[in-house]
Amino acid sequence: MKTPHPRTVRTTSATLTTPDGTRIAHHDHRPEQESATPFLLLHGLAGHQGEWDEVAARLLSGGHRVVTYDARGHGASTRTPATTTRAAHVQDAVTLIEELALAPVTLVGQSLGGHTAMLLAASHPHLVKSLILVEAGPAGPNPELPAQIATWLDGWPTPFESLEAAETFLGHEAWTRTLEQREDGWHPTFDRTTMVDSVAELATTAYWPQWTQITCPTLLVQGEHGTMRPDEPTTMLTRRPATHLTRIPDAAHDVHLDQPDRLYEAIRTFNS
Repeated sequence: MKTPHPRTVRTTSATLTTPDGTRIAHHDHRPEQESATPFLLLHGLAGHQGEWDEVAARLLSGGHRVVTYDARGHGASTRTPATTTRAAHVQDAVTLIEELALAPVTLVGQSLGGHTAMLLAASHPHLVKSLILVEAGPAGPNPELPAQIATWLDGWPTPFESLEAAETFLGHEAWTRTLEQREDGWHPTFDRTTMVDSVAELATTAYWPQWTQITCPTLLVQGEHGTMRPDEPTTMLTRRPATHLTRIPDAAHDVHLDQPDRLYEAIRTFNS
């Protein structure tokens, strides 16, 4: 399926400042005939809001308003924010929802962005209509996670000699869009320490209490070849039996990039 031609869309690109002074870059896409629940899309660690372009186009064609943003420390947002706590990430999303008058909003979050969406739904239920988690859940703690992320980032053969080489290594063209060209090649724009610090709390904390506090309809999307802990989806459904689960064939952790059509269909079916 090709990327659909959405209805006439008005897009506003702006930056807002959160209570702790962090600048959050965001895009607000509004179809001319807005007729359905707004969506807020949250990307994962070391990613950026442009990863959602294909899914966003499909949502827009269905009459949804779609807002995407670069999480703190990512993309065009503040590169080295004062803090990278889970609470700070949640507050950023809350600020967007309130400033842009999105509530009640459907949250779609992948990986670390899904974790942020989950915590937001637990702590601010009045803002959230429904929750869609893509390869994300409450499991923990994982003491090895910061070291694993550091090893992953240190394994990037930077500088990349070309964008084509970067795409070959990273796996998706979308991952190359925030690289910057310098004299010796293409470099990531994020700060390594900020990325590692962003997962620090996941190393020491499990979030099952927050998971059980969520009251809105919830869809868990798992890639067939994803990276969730083997028992995590089952435990999530056991603790919240009303949760819907769908597994997307031929998808790894980046379901939204591997299978945007199938992910959109799962979202559409869940919201119908």
